[in-house]
Amino acid sequence: MLDPELPYPTYAHPGDAGADLVARTDVTLAPGERATVPTGVAIALPDGFAAFVHPRSGLAAKHGVTVVNAPGTVDAGYRGEIAVTLLNTDASEPVHLRRGDRIAQLVIQQVERARFVPAERLPGSHRGSGGFGSSGGWDPGAAR
Repeated sequence: MLDPELPYPTYAHPGDAGADLVARTDVTLAPGERATVPTGVAIALPDGFAAFVHPRSGLAAKHGVTVVNAPGTVDAGYRGEIAVTLLNTDASEPVHLRRGDRIAQLVIQQVERARFVPAERLPGSHRGSGGFGSSGGWDPGAAR
């Protein structure tokens, strides 16, 4: 911990995947504004692991606050302070966050490293090259 007065990242409930990160400083986000908020946390992960910074669902649902590059990736070799770039998506209300407020969740995962090789052709699949929206879904013109 870079700030001994702040709590360590903690899991709110047994079985939770994400440990809460808190703001090291006060910040006010005007409507549409973003800010990078320090957490007072630095970690040392072993090779083969990474941490991912996810938004907190309560902040998103109640106040429209999200993590800009969700999930943010913390690589095993990074030793600096974890900071979270937050965005206030509310069009009219500012959001005031105080030092110690929970602002994001940190999920630690084991990761694999791929070996990339050139190929003239890829094997077929059911999906093929279908990209965004290719599996259907929401149709704004469909009758409900």
